[in-house]
Amino acid sequence: MNEGIRIFPDSASTFAPQVDLLFFTLVAFAGALGLFLTGLVIVYAARYRRNAPAARHRARGRSLPFEIAWTSATTIVAAIIFAWGAALFLRDERIPSDALVVNGIAKQWMWKFRHPGGQREINALHVPRGEPVVVRLGSQDVIHSMFVPAFRVKQDVVPGRSTELWFEATKTGKFRLFCAEYCGTEHSKMTGWITVMEPEDYADWLDRQAQAPSMAEEGEALFRALGCSGCHGASSEIRAPELAGIFSRPVATETGTVTADATYIRDSILQPDKHVAAGYRAVMPSFDGLVSEAELQALVAYIRSLSLDEEVPQ
Repeated sequence: MNEGIRIFPDSASTFAPQVDLLFFTLVAFAGALGLFLTGLVIVYAARYRRNAPAARHRARGRSLPFEIAWTSATTIVAAIIFAWGAALFLRDERIPSDALVVNGIAKQWMWKFRHPGGQREINALHVPRGEPVVVRLGSQDVIHSMFVPAFRVKQDVVPGRSTELWFEATKTGKFRLFCAEYCGTEHSKMTGWITVMEPEDYADWLDRQAQAPSMAEEGEALFRALGCSGCHGASSEIRAPELAGIFSRPVATETGTVTADATYIRDSILQPDKHVAAGYRAVMPSFDGLVSEAELQALVAYIRSLSLDEEVPQ
């Protein structure tokens, strides 16, 4: 934990040094360019001040090679900055397949997290150092944004959608978590801490927490309670798509092929007519308003677990 006012936040993830390098490069470039232009302004202001002996009536000269050179140079610099930023963005979008999965719910005005084993936390998240962690996020009410300055990561949390944020912490300690999207009158209080621990300490911490059903186990119970197994179960008399092994696989629908990721599963639960599986009738009812965001995450976790035996990436 670091108290007091700091000019720069901690650098505590694999992503932070890369973001910092781009940031400071841009600052240095902008500073150098600003000093150069400021110098030109000062020189010309002094040279062509009122009553100065400088000649003012000569024809204005133009140099085509010079204009081509400075235009090309600025274009190249802009392209380099864009490519650099795009590379970092794409890197942030590639989530490691072996990442530890934590589910997160944002609501006015708190953060609720749940570990794979069912352990729950509010406004706090414990993670191991040196291991990639992906937080699968959902909002219970309005738009929020999960922001961890020390990790240089931020992700909007949008109602009705599943978003993901991942990081790999490189330092142990406690690091601030903020909501970076105005979400109501107590937005400024929607903060928390991420505690980074050594892997063995993290394992001990998990063992000490209250035992609870895993996300997949809770999802399976909910799957049966909602009657989903009556159609999607192996012994069902109603013809519905088989769910075992479907996660992260291409699925043929009436309008094309889509990947059965978390978004597809959410849409199939809340908007079943959006992607009707090819060869099946659109008879599934919508569960919009009948299941909470946390229950949706549990159902997704259960359907994902049906594919783990086939080594489908999480």
